[in-house]
Amino acid sequence: MSKFATLWRAAAIAGLLALGGAAPVLAAPADIALLQSYLGEWRGRGVLIGANTETVVCRLTLVQGNADKVNYNGRCSLAGTQLSVAGTIAYIEASRRYEAAMSSNATFTGVAVGQKRGSGLVFNLRERDQDEEGKDLNITAQINLQKDAISVVFEVVYVESGDYLQAEVPFTKQ
Repeated sequence: MSKFATLWRAAAIAGLLALGGAAPVLAAPADIALLQSYLGEWRGRGVLIGANTETVVCRLTLVQGNADKVNYNGRCSLAGTQLSVAGTIAYIEASRRYEAAMSSNATFTGVAVGQKRGSGLVFNLRERDQDEEGKDLNITAQINLQKDAISVVFEVVYVESGDYLQAEVPFTKQ
């Protein structure tokens, strides 16, 4: 797998932007209101650092979904390549947590768990995977949703060589 393909998969794993999954069960009104406070159009521009430094440009749309869910759809461009993600974020009362489910054009689907921190939400993800050549990768990501900003930070480390790809993309609401 090329480093760009690995980056795209990592971004997808990061949940870079939202996530489709379990239905909420009797979510508290404050939890629903917090999710809905992120509805709208978001734009982000950041930097990918690895063997080279590249600019990452992203857009993200969050809209009201079925029941108390928030659906999202996002796209990032880097060096002529595009990553797209789509999914749903919901508060799952039975688990007392937020969950974001996603799918991507990088063939990744998954669920990230979020927690309320202060007045926002933070989704953390740690995963170990392999590239197409069977090389082990450690992938970490954090998606921080605050009142007027969303920030995505992720890193992919090749276990054997220590080579890495790291990106940070801050988003602002349009």
